Amino acid sequence: MTTIGFIGLGHMGLPMAINLVKAGHQVAGYDLVPAALEAFKGAGGQVAQDIPACVTDADVVITMLPEGKHVRAAYEDIFKHVKKDVLIAECSTIDIETSRSIHAEAEARGLRLIDAPVSGGVIGAEAATLTFMVGGREEDFNALKPYLEVMGKTIIYCGAAGLGQAAKICNNLVLGISMIGACEGFNLAEKLGLDAFKFFEVAAQSSAQCWSITKYCPVPGPVPTSPANRDYAAGFTAAMMLKDLKLAENAAQLTNASSPLGAEAMALYSLFCQNGGQGLDFSGIMKFLKGDYKSS
Repeated sequence: MTTIGFIGLGHMGLPMAINLVKAGHQVAGYDLVPAALEAFKGAGGQVAQDIPACVTDADVVITMLPEGKHVRAAYEDIFKHVKKDVLIAECSTIDIETSRSIHAEAEARGLRLIDAPVSGGVIGAEAATLTFMVGGREEDFNALKPYLEVMGKTIIYCGAAGLGQAAKICNNLVLGISMIGACEGFNLAEKLGLDAFKFFEVAAQSSAQCWSITKYCPVPGPVPTSPANRDYAAGFTAAMMLKDLKLAENAAQLTNASSPLGAEAMALYSLFCQNGGQGLDFSGIMKFLKGDYKSS
């Protein structure tokens, strides 16, 4: 049994932390939202009153926070209170600059840290089937891998510090673009009188095949588990997709990488969110593209 401090018990962090509890570890959790702490306590976790209490005795620290500014603020406390031999996994999806800054600070303090953002959404977090993309020293990756395997199914070492974040940003850039393409395809099929099931059957087995169609189809019916069947109740919100597309756009500008479709996808998701769609699943942009979504 390992003592673990888990900071960030949101939609993703809570089920991840609970899976660590189920695996027999002693997990202290901290979050600013009282309801999240109550849910964690109800699942057998220990509630910490603040970050120092969460990490002081921890052998492993895991963070899952919304944005880079939250990560920077949390690590000001984390670095001051952790043990010297602690293992740290920073699992938030944040900008490359913040990730590398946290790595540099950890290095200066002689601490072992990896960036390990995830893919798979809330469903993957609950089922412990997440994909982890990891950056940092390989020996630190190997030391933390057993804990990541409790929460995920696919653990990929991407290279040096920050490259886990790079992989996540690039992956979600493709995802955002491909979801819009899938929505446009299904929308056009409907306008042309082509049944959604028939188009799905064709697209899923031909050159249009992609995750956004076969696993997360943006129209009701063909994939029963997709959010389209629940009126786009979020697994991964449009607001979170917009955040990730902004991270990709920022990275593209910093590196002078051409990303015209990424910029267009960011603009479309920005419009969707501005019109009230921020809390819907990101595949809910289908409603926006069809013109039948109105903010409440």
